[in-house]
Amino acid sequence: MLLCRVLLFFVPCVGQSAWLYLRAWPDPVFEGDALTLQCHGSTNKALSQVKFYKDGRLLQNEDQTLSVGTATLESSGQYSCTGKVAYVPYLGRQTSDLVKVQVQEPFPPPVLNAVPSPELREGSPLILRCQTKLHPQKSASRLLFSFHRDASTLQDWGPHPELYLPGAQERDSGLYWCRATLEGGVAQKQSPQLEVRVQVPVSQPLLTLRPGPTGLAVGAMVELLCEAQKGSPPISYLFYLDGKILGNISSPYGRATCFPVTVTSERDARYSCRAENYVSGETSEPKILSLDGLSAPNSPHWLVAGLSASLLGVLVIATALLACFRPWRKAESLPSQNPPPAPGGEQDLLYGEVRWQNENEDDHYSVVCTTSQKSKGQFCHLHGGETITAW
Repeated sequence: MLLCRVLLFFVPCVGQSAWLYLRAWPDPVFEGDALTLQCHGSTNKALSQVKFYKDGRLLQNEDQTLSVGTATLESSGQYSCTGKVAYVPYLGRQTSDLVKVQVQEPFPPPVLNAVPSPELREGSPLILRCQTKLHPQKSASRLLFSFHRDASTLQDWGPHPELYLPGAQERDSGLYWCRATLEGGVAQKQSPQLEVRVQVPVSQPLLTLRPGPTGLAVGAMVELLCEAQKGSPPISYLFYLDGKILGNISSPYGRATCFPVTVTSERDARYSCRAENYVSGETSEPKILSLDGLSAPNSPHWLVAGLSASLLGVLVIATALLACFRPWRKAESLPSQNPPPAPGGEQDLLYGEVRWQNENEDDHYSVVCTTSQKSKGQFCHLHGGETITAW
């Protein structure tokens, strides 16, 4: 009798972990499954005061079965349970062995791909593919997909993993992403965002030559203004002289750009520019810069000399007309006051005297000719009489 009591006293020390067992199911467990824990005694003996633990942290007091809920990746860990065997009360509280629970993904997070490329020309077709793969043990399940751009849903849940845009427009640019889930399941996984940029091709740029404040001359500065009216930024502008590149300027917002050049020769120069973005490039019509006829002095003295020569010609015409009209008036001296102004503002004066021999007396007439710089008209006044206009 004493030997039996001694043996019973040492049983808990030798095999206390064999009194309780912990079971977790389903096994294996996937995201979205209902995870359940069961603590039971050896040979299914009844237990009392059962407690469950995860990574040493008490979950809660329960009966022999505990429903953890929907399994997530965070549900993975080391689980155990404690309790008393009802029919051996003197054994005290027993603890089960640790059971490792590893929650698996039924499919990895999807990845969104753009075919042929997330950078494409306006009007080109675009295919968006939401790619993922089922776990071999979930191969009988079916995946559902949804597609989104920014805050909008483009395609709600459906079995098709692709979204097709037959002719992408600039307004289709944005951040795209997709979601995947098991049909009838709870777990949803979202892809990283993918930026899609639909590029508008550049239009043919317009090249404008803008002379500097010193005008067009050898050594003067000229600005080449190049602008493409259409095209998605950034746009790179390249400038050429006689087919050879002078330089390039990148415009991050696609605006017109200026490129300064110095006129180095009087010979004709052929300038052009080219606009390029990610999807296209266009070249402007060439512009010819010519200095022919620009080397003559541009001064008031030269202008007066030219005008005087012109007035002399008009004076000759006025003499001939005077002979035709044959006015019979006494010649008078030139007026002391200035003649009436020519129309158009500033004027240059040229005085001349035409003498006419009459049969009875010697008559002479004075002529005053003016020219207007604004209207470019020329006027001759016969003193005391007619006005002659020449152009």
